[in-house]
Amino acid sequence: MCCLTGMPLLETVYIIALCRWAWKRCLHTGSEDSKTWGTATFEDFEPVPRMCRLVLAVYEEDLDNPVWAPPGGYQIDIRSVVKRVGNLETSGMAPPYLIYVDHNAKDIILAFRGLSMVRESDYAVLLDNKLGQEKFEGGFVHHGLLKSALCVFEKEAETLRELVGSHPDYNLTFTGHSLGSGVAAMLALKVAGNRDLLGNIPRKQIRCYAIAPARCVSLNLAVRSADIINSVILQDDFMPRTATPLEDMFKCVFCLPCLLCFSCVGDTFTPEDKLLRDPRRLYVPGRLYHIVERKLCRYGRLPPHVKTAVPVDRRFEHVVISCNATTDHSIVCIERESQKALDIMMEERMMNAPIVQKMERQISDKSDHDREHSDAMQRVVSLSVPHASGQLYGTFT
Repeated sequence: MCCLTGMPLLETVYIIALCRWAWKRCLHTGSEDSKTWGTATFEDFEPVPRMCRLVLAVYEEDLDNPVWAPPGGYQIDIRSVVKRVGNLETSGMAPPYLIYVDHNAKDIILAFRGLSMVRESDYAVLLDNKLGQEKFEGGFVHHGLLKSALCVFEKEAETLRELVGSHPDYNLTFTGHSLGSGVAAMLALKVAGNRDLLGNIPRKQIRCYAIAPARCVSLNLAVRSADIINSVILQDDFMPRTATPLEDMFKCVFCLPCLLCFSCVGDTFTPEDKLLRDPRRLYVPGRLYHIVERKLCRYGRLPPHVKTAVPVDRRFEHVVISCNATTDHSIVCIERESQKALDIMMEERMMNAPIVQKMERQISDKSDHDREHSDAMQRVVSLSVPHASGQLYGTFT
């Protein structure tokens, strides 16, 4: 039987299905990934612009005359810089980093720089990975990023131990951008699983802010670490959505659009339950914070607002076809938009409830986060994800 155009029916159905898929893909925007999530609070999101500024400080040649210091933004006190480590000191094993003590925020911070496009050593870390090659803390992780994190930990454990001992009520925070975010996440997992190595620091005082992170941990680790790791993603950023192994992506850099297209098609037509049950598939770690500033059929940028959740399904699975997919990966853009979002939260916070109600809301939000985290872990277990059963221990201790 033929259709009116003379084309066989089966081919017509295929073409219609392909057109429908292409239409949906072209209309898929970054804001859809988090449309069912809750709204982040000021208390949750307050550290993010500060962490972005500290990451930018790693790029600075002279902290006394910073190039990247945003006017009116968070300023670095050079007297509180404990150590700066550059490329020569790391010998290419890890990106440059900075150790900083923020006495106002009661925070000990280890901040990593992102990927340098001109340094082969950074690519070597990123490309040193094979799916299923590295098991860590009951799940699978990115081999190169873990190796880099362990190298930094071996070098700086004594310094961190002394700082934690000198400031027992301070938080220990790891942060980084892009490549550095993966190293920071691996360090957070290492310290959380071996707290005795840093003087038995309480788990609740360990935090990580992974900014524009790569997918570096398996699903059970991604969800289980949501009480300590926070991933910050700006709108359409391609990196957290790219499930294609990074070593394949960068080796095929001249065919990157084709590679992403084939990857996109494959993920679209593969049942999500099958993807979730793959123990080697890597994900963005921890609780997700999604900064949304653009919507479909709206011209220009909207005032940024932040959505948050600990998702299991639809955990940034699809690459967004957008001209902003690479610019949204920039640490400068993320710092600017996160500060705008925080300023908006501050205005709403000042106008709304009195102090007592604000405190009650903070307690309620903490309870909601714990319940959301627990529900996500139960969902992972219900999917029969390997290594997930029995991993609920110690999550909130």
